[in-house]
Amino acid sequence: MGENRRTPSHVGLIMDGNGRWAKKRLMPRSYGHNAGMNRMIGLAEHAKKCGVRYLTVYTLSTENFSRPKQELEGLYSLFRKYFSANAKKLYGQGAAIKIIGDLSVLPEDVQILLADGEKNSPENAEFTLIFAINYGSHAEILRAVNTAVERGEKIGAEDFAKLLYTNGIPDPDMIIRTGGEKRLSNFLLYQAAYAELYFSDTLFPDFSDEELDKALEDFSKRERRFGNV
Repeated sequence: MGENRRTPSHVGLIMDGNGRWAKKRLMPRSYGHNAGMNRMIGLAEHAKKCGVRYLTVYTLSTENFSRPKQELEGLYSLFRKYFSANAKKLYGQGAAIKIIGDLSVLPEDVQILLADGEKNSPENAEFTLIFAINYGSHAEILRAVNTAVERGEKIGAEDFAKLLYTNGIPDPDMIIRTGGEKRLSNFLLYQAAYAELYFSDTLFPDFSDEELDKALEDFSKRERRFGNV
């Protein structure tokens, strides 16, 4: 990793492939989600070391709520089992936690767990891990529009951005998707207007620190013109 490499300040991560990873091992999808949770924390630690300041992980989309109840309950159980311990681990490394999305549909104890993760985060952290939970860009944008309408306001881009879940967070410089699919799947659509896109065939539990290094190296070689010549 070169000393002068240009590093994205904010990376969005679509963690795809947990279920297929488990299926290849003849294991239930919950096995893959557990492996994905462990990899996510390790990846966040490595991203921080690389100089990334914000990492937004697509943990649970609005569309994911159509999945079997048993799978959703398994995901909630992972939060109950691992979230607090991993949060404290991140705090100890100077990292904060933020949650974006509509948490109202989650079990109450999970809502409290996540809210505490935000509330107990250190101030002025040098790195923030952002969990997108029951998040979808369409719902986020409609929420912002309806808020502006209810206030009777006609607003510009800057004020509109303040109505999004990501208020106060810089737009992503790069979006990474694992698992071989090449689409954004309703993730940070407004914010990612000029993000660099990087797609990996690697299933998420196998997306190693070295794989992230490759993505960051690829980013450093791209010329970002933001619509200019």
